[in-house]
Amino acid sequence: MDIEEVLTRGVAQVLPSKKGLAKLMLQRKITLYQGFDPSMPSLHLGNLVGLMKLRQFQNLGHKVVFLVGDFTGMIGDPTDKLATRKRLTRKQVLENAKTWKEQASKVLDFSGPNPAEIKFNSEWNDKISFRDLIEIAAHFTHQQLIERDMFQKRIKEGKTIHFHELLYPVAQAIDSVEMDVDLEIGGTDQIFNMLTGRALMKAMKGKEKYVLATRLLVDKGGNKVGKTTGNALFLTLPPGEFYEEVMAFPDEAIVPGFELLTEVDISGINEKTSKDPLGQKKRLAFEIVKLLWGGAEAEKAEKAFETVFQQGEPSYELRIPLRESLAGTIAPFTSLASISGAKTLIRQGGTDVNNQTILDPSYQPEVGDQIRIGKKVFGTVVKSSGEEK
Repeated sequence: MDIEEVLTRGVAQVLPSKKGLAKLMLQRKITLYQGFDPSMPSLHLGNLVGLMKLRQFQNLGHKVVFLVGDFTGMIGDPTDKLATRKRLTRKQVLENAKTWKEQASKVLDFSGPNPAEIKFNSEWNDKISFRDLIEIAAHFTHQQLIERDMFQKRIKEGKTIHFHELLYPVAQAIDSVEMDVDLEIGGTDQIFNMLTGRALMKAMKGKEKYVLATRLLVDKGGNKVGKTTGNALFLTLPPGEFYEEVMAFPDEAIVPGFELLTEVDISGINEKTSKDPLGQKKRLAFEIVKLLWGGAEAEKAEKAFETVFQQGEPSYELRIPLRESLAGTIAPFTSLASISGAKTLIRQGGTDVNNQTILDPSYQPEVGDQIRIGKKVFGTVVKSSGEEK
């Protein structure tokens, strides 16, 4: 990829300007980072979007920092939260991030001539005194910090906003200053936090910090894909199960999935998908598994998935991960591998649970249920490995 494609593919916004960032990248190698919140032990699909963008910059020779927010993770990012998040202990966040470098190394190169660097923001935030914090916070106003959409919603609903939540973007802003970066990457839901870092960089160092916001992988309702299919899609899943989970994506996520989660040529992808959505979804699942686990595992996962449709006699040995609804549970195993296709099949009487036909797509199956999907697919519901223990 060249600079233009890196600054365009899967990118929603570059602030203050894409032209300015492109010019800087032509002049010298830049330092950039993305922060990852260790609220759970595994990186997930949303994190993969950021990792792919970091990878693209690394391949162009720029200095990439994978930042573990072990300090900010104890505060809890209030982004999109209409209620205060439960705070985590230092022990919890460090335990969660214990294998993150290993997981991220599936996408980033932590060795070689231009290695990515992993850092923890407790390295500098633990050392900040109360006096330091007052001086840093003096660069912001109450109006700036309270203008976030979710805070305004809480105010209207009479819900509490704790002071530590107001300080979260300030703590994240300190990361940019301490690492003296040129660019921060994050999803569109992180623009407020990233711009806070830009403001602090300008105030404390008189330096411009660029912000690149990647698009979010969402369905037509605006819900993040991965969580809406049942669970967050974790990078620690077995390759075969990961393949199946991708096959459960809604059809509208196929094109952005290629753009955000692969490095394949996406020219003509809209036309290809409209003509053959199932084929393109299988290709998407194959390419992501190939990226993370290699070609051999991708071929194995694809073959295992295709075998599901070739079963002639009822055999309930197939393990079907439980999701939020019957439609979500069976979606990966339907002919179109989509939620909409699953709902249609259910309403047409094509699905039995424990030998009883179920017509309600929102029906909630239970672990141990035996499900018939269409005429050839039979399986037993099991607890999804993506569920919290």
